[in-house]
Amino acid sequence: MTTLLLPLAAANPLIPEPAEIIASICFALILTLVIWKFVVPRFEQTYAERTAAIQGGIEKAEHAQAEAAAALEKYNAQLAEARGEAAKIREDAKTQGSQILADMREQAQAEAARIRAAAESQLQAERAQVVAQLRGEIGGLATTLAGRIVGESLEDDERARRTIDRFIAELEAESSDESAPAGTS
Repeated sequence: MTTLLLPLAAANPLIPEPAEIIASICFALILTLVIWKFVVPRFEQTYAERTAAIQGGIEKAEHAQAEAAAALEKYNAQLAEARGEAAKIREDAKTQGSQILADMREQAQAEAARIRAAAESQLQAERAQVVAQLRGEIGGLATTLAGRIVGESLEDDERARRTIDRFIAELEAESSDESAPAGTS
């Protein structure tokens, strides 16, 4: 049995043949050359494209951020301007409102004064009319009463009118004398 194992011991299966070693080195060199010529440039190109895309994206993002900041600043300026205009409009509206109120008060006071004056003049006219009617009625009653008291007829218009006027003047003098102390106190 030992004779059977000897031929195998001379040829070690773990040590490769020199031709296999040369072929492996050539194959490794060819594979390295092919990778170096075709694969590495593709990787470099892809890497450069991705780097450019990322750099461009960063620049675009920075540009967009700068534009957004400018737009925000412009928006804030417009908002501040709009707030200023709104405040001015409110102040103008308050001023106009107070002016309108003052005008309306003035018109209302003028209208009230006009109505008061018209009412007073109407009241004076009605008072004069009532006084004239009362004078006539009082004069007639006084004449009738005086005629009964005196016992003679006071049908003479001129004499009756003078008597009535004197009677009413005395009444007015008495009423003004009574109202004078009340008005002074």
